[in-house]
Amino acid sequence: MLVLSRKKGESIVIQDQIEVSILSVEGDTVRVGISAPAHIDIFRKEVYLSIQESNRESAIPAPANLEAFMQKIKKIKKN
Repeated sequence: MLVLSRKKGESIVIQDQIEVSILSVEGDTVRVGISAPAHIDIFRKEVYLSIQESNRESAIPAPANLEAFMQKIKKIKKN
């Protein structure tokens, strides 16, 4: 991890496309502005982790849904 110190009004640039600016510092809170191309998704970490968890959950079929699906397949095979 790269660790940098920045003051209000200062920025860092990532690969010519992303600029992270320090907008304000008030106590323990730092306001950060991020300029990036529209095709780059930017999320707060807790939101990103929630999205990842939802994706994992939706990739695993629920047992009840799986059982219902298997019953439909058995009916189709009989016909």
